[in-house]
Amino acid sequence: MSDEFEQHRRLLLGLGYRMTGSMWDAEDLVQEAYLRWRRTDRDQVRDARAFLLTVVSRLALDQLRSARAKRETYPGPWLPEPVATDALDPLDTAELRDTVSYATMHLLERLSPPERAVFLLREAFALPYDRIAGMLDLTAGACRQMHHRATRRLADGPDRYQPSADEHREILTRFLAAARGGDLAQLTALLAEDVTAWNDGGGRVRAALRPVSGRDNVLAFVAGLVARYPIGATEIVEVNGSVALRLSVDGGQQVVTAAVRDGRIQHLFAVLNPDKLHHLHPGTS
Repeated sequence: MSDEFEQHRRLLLGLGYRMTGSMWDAEDLVQEAYLRWRRTDRDQVRDARAFLLTVVSRLALDQLRSARAKRETYPGPWLPEPVATDALDPLDTAELRDTVSYATMHLLERLSPPERAVFLLREAFALPYDRIAGMLDLTAGACRQMHHRATRRLADGPDRYQPSADEHREILTRFLAAARGGDLAQLTALLAEDVTAWNDGGGRVRAALRPVSGRDNVLAFVAGLVARYPIGATEIVEVNGSVALRLSVDGGQQVVTAAVRDGRIQHLFAVLNPDKLHHLHPGTS
């Protein structure tokens, strides 16, 4: 019976991570689901996948409601934990890849927990509304409305549909070279006029406590940081279905990635909190 659970483990981890933005929390959810699976009379379970998705969805809703309160007192911006791509569920559809991209994970924070659950179960796992309704104790009509509302709220934000990994790699590499070299003209060309830089130190390391918005402000912010804290070793890492930079700066590690629109960086994300840098693999220089 545990073999049947193991067949779905990565799928469940992927759902838990998309729901909470934390692989630590996702692993706890999946462990709790496993304990419940062991206590369940399997003769009463017609579809193990649907049963387990329901368990993890409901656990994740409770976890997310609790996490929301904690994130309101988080020191500075809270960003999702970057996770090595091969630690996630197989991203073998465009929908699975899109819903785990870092840009989308950041956007999902705009949604209420039920909206997030409905949106992900519909978009990532292609479940019909009546099935989602049964999983979340809602009506199919309510699920349809929540999905519509979630889609509209996400459409009002940055572009979820990101460039290919190769294009992403090129933009990040050019950004790193320009930042290191103090090439303000190149940085200006790479940043959207309405770019925002987000930094998550989690109170563990020094980081900006507010988002930095606007191209001139981000240029000054990046130039000031590099002048004061030179960038050390760097490598390209595969995270969230795309690529990111892992940098050594001032004795600490950070992962930097970006949301890109029309070839320019619209959002720049830097995760410095060491508690969020455990689910990564060595990259390439």
